[in-house]
Amino acid sequence: MLMAKPDLKRHIALIIAALVLMAPAGGLGEELQPTHFYFAQITDTHIGERDHLERTREIVKQINGLPVEMKFVVHTGDITINGTEDKVLTAAALSALGRLEAPVHYVAGNHDILWRQAAATRNAYEKAFGGLISKVVYDDVVFIFICTETLRAQFSMDGYRPLEQLEQVLKEAAGRPAVIFHHAPSVEDFYNNVFHEGWPADIRERWIQLINAHNVKAVITGHFHRDEFHWLGDVPLYVCAPVSGYWGRQASYRIYEYTDGKIGYRTQYIE
Repeated sequence: MLMAKPDLKRHIALIIAALVLMAPAGGLGEELQPTHFYFAQITDTHIGERDHLERTREIVKQINGLPVEMKFVVHTGDITINGTEDKVLTAAALSALGRLEAPVHYVAGNHDILWRQAAATRNAYEKAFGGLISKVVYDDVVFIFICTETLRAQFSMDGYRPLEQLEQVLKEAAGRPAVIFHHAPSVEDFYNNVFHEGWPADIRERWIQLINAHNVKAVITGHFHRDEFHWLGDVPLYVCAPVSGYWGRQASYRIYEYTDGKIGYRTQYIE
């Protein structure tokens, strides 16, 4: 039998060692499992008018009955119609949304925190629904929930600096994939066949630069009461249609599918 020369033996050993180091955890030939899960979004329930509470309850039932597990549900704002300080209305909203079987996360909208009554409505919102900015990690993906109404409507709240605080959260993510939820999209609005100004141009530019400087996979919003899709630099912006029935809207919600940093969605309607 032919014997390998010493130099050749050493060369073969180095190749084998390199292959072991490059192999996924668990050994050679074992593939890493993809990051794959689902989450749901509801938005603009505007509880307190029309049949919006009943619509919300029906959508909660549908989400609970889905054939796949929802990692979480996010409400992207306008929970009530200017009723954050109304304890009866807030209790009704929390009762309906509290029936969701998945964890629920909230974002404040323009009908939740009112710029003319910012201090009082902020205090009531935080007591009922949580902080103005928060994060949670699911399967090593960082989900960030942030109130951006001070950026869009240009008012201030004591101690709240959304751009600076978002930047800090993204830095703490340390390169992990992130998804950002807020209420009103930063792009121009379009209705009645006319474009309407969105965020102030300088703030919008800072926002776009910030999210593109980190590993943000998507920004997800509500507010427009329509299905829309835009790009913020290289980051996709998903705008979800509402639960509420203004302008003849049919109640809807979304199911998102996250697979290795790519996000798709299905819009679901109730009759």
